[in-house]
Amino acid sequence: MVKEIERAGIPVVHIATVVPISLTIGANRIVPAVGIPYPLGDPNLGEEKSRKIRRELVERALGALMTPVEEQTVFEK
Repeated sequence: MVKEIERAGIPVVHIATVVPISLTIGANRIVPAVGIPYPLGDPNLGEEKSRKIRRELVERALGALMTPVEEQTVFEK
């Protein structure tokens, strides 16, 4: 589905807990998530720190959307 959406001219970012799977399916822009049970935060860290994690991931994903790519790219911190 990712390839079809991008073929239509809409950039897509995968926020992925398992980056190799995103690479296998052909995602062009990949942002690694925190972990499998809590991809966008960690409830053990409290709401404030978890919110900070989510914000950083979303900001990185927005940056990835604005970045032209020619091949699969993993947007690390």
